[in-house]
Amino acid sequence: MQRPYAAEIEAERVHWYEIAALVRLLEPEECLVPGYYEDPDWTVRDVVAHLGTWLAEAQVQFERIRAGTYEGHDVDIDAMNAAFLAGMQGQSWDVAWVQANAGRTRMVQTWQELAEPDDEAAWWIRKSAVDHYHEHQGRLHEWVDELIARRGAPG
Repeated sequence: MQRPYAAEIEAERVHWYEIAALVRLLEPEECLVPGYYEDPDWTVRDVVAHLGTWLAEAQVQFERIRAGTYEGHDVDIDAMNAAFLAGMQGQSWDVAWVQANAGRTRMVQTWQELAEPDDEAAWWIRKSAVDHYHEHQGRLHEWVDELIARRGAPG
């Protein structure tokens, strides 16, 4: 059976593994150090939770597309970002990492079940996965490098 999104699924996998490789360079306590973003302060945990909640949301939307109950992607992204951040606030690194991986796993499973290409599914793929990863990868790489450099710094 030909999968309609085989190339996109492979691109998602490659980029997710790049994020995972960066995160795995850190000690768990380093994932809780503020500075990824400032005002508000974000940690690696926060960006991973952010990505994971968007992946989980995409999975829900793919289910709606499959069920014929999808209502479109006219969403308030800033409001969703705020709600997702608030929902994961105070969670441990382990919870955020597991949630992101579980969200991604379910999203990919449901994505692979889509029978044919769909413009709305393509929007969610871009918003939650490859384009979204790309949006955060550069800063994540910089922040991971900075955190690692601090290991040898005095004080």
